[in-house]
Amino acid sequence: MAMKMAVLASGSSGNSIYLSTDNTAILIDAGLSGKELERRMKSVKLNPEDISAILVTHEHGDHIKGAGVLSRRYNIPIYASAGTWKAARKKLGKIGKGYERTIEESWQLGDFEITSFPIPHDAAEPVGFVVSDGDVNFGLATDIGYIADELYDHLKDLDCILLEANHDIDLLREGSYPGMLKRRIRGNEGHLSNDETAELLPELLKTNEKSSCPVVLLSHLSAENNRPELAYLTVKNSVCSAGFQIGKDLILKCAPRDEASEIYNIETAEIIKGVTDSA
Repeated sequence: MAMKMAVLASGSSGNSIYLSTDNTAILIDAGLSGKELERRMKSVKLNPEDISAILVTHEHGDHIKGAGVLSRRYNIPIYASAGTWKAARKKLGKIGKGYERTIEESWQLGDFEITSFPIPHDAAEPVGFVVSDGDVNFGLATDIGYIADELYDHLKDLDCILLEANHDIDLLREGSYPGMLKRRIRGNEGHLSNDETAELLPELLKTNEKSSCPVVLLSHLSAENNRPELAYLTVKNSVCSAGFQIGKDLILKCAPRDEASEIYNIETAEIIKGVTDSA
């Protein structure tokens, strides 16, 4: 029962991750239009009709844009925190009776055991997720304003993690965003920078007692305030300085923005086709 994954989108313009076993398939976030999510799934031979649930991290449009459409079209329940439901209900539109579910701290959904944990972000009640099939552990940690101590506990012992590297500090400072938006991004309820992720990752690797070579996908990269090659190099230099070797101690990639990655078998740590590791 291998856990498989495809990153359908990752970035400020939209986010969505597909996870599946032989019996259960879920989306975490659906931040593109329903039509575009269908197109990207079909491009890597995934069937939207197989989806058992949509898990929502928070109510911002780049995470829920297509969730309501997919729920209505394929009768898929949506799971979100109580605060997210309150903030997102109008954006999602009418959800069918019985398809509006409130997440718990930990619950079973088909083959998956799912754990949610709070994250510091400027949303109503945002969460990250850890998903396990009993053998493999996957974690999603994006839209994080700062590295809280609790984050280390939630993200330890993962076989695969999508970890935010939203912006380069210099590019953000010198870029065209208005000052208020720059302060929001850099604030305690904004987004992690490349440097902050470069600080966090070696600590996670040091305490990972489960996986000898976890897969780390740098995610939610800003189109204007970051570059994949810059995020990759910043984090790579940090983990190498800490004594870890890329390809031996971890696989490091940048998640794709504009197209779906190919399906990836997390358990076998195969090379991820369709995901760039630099430019």
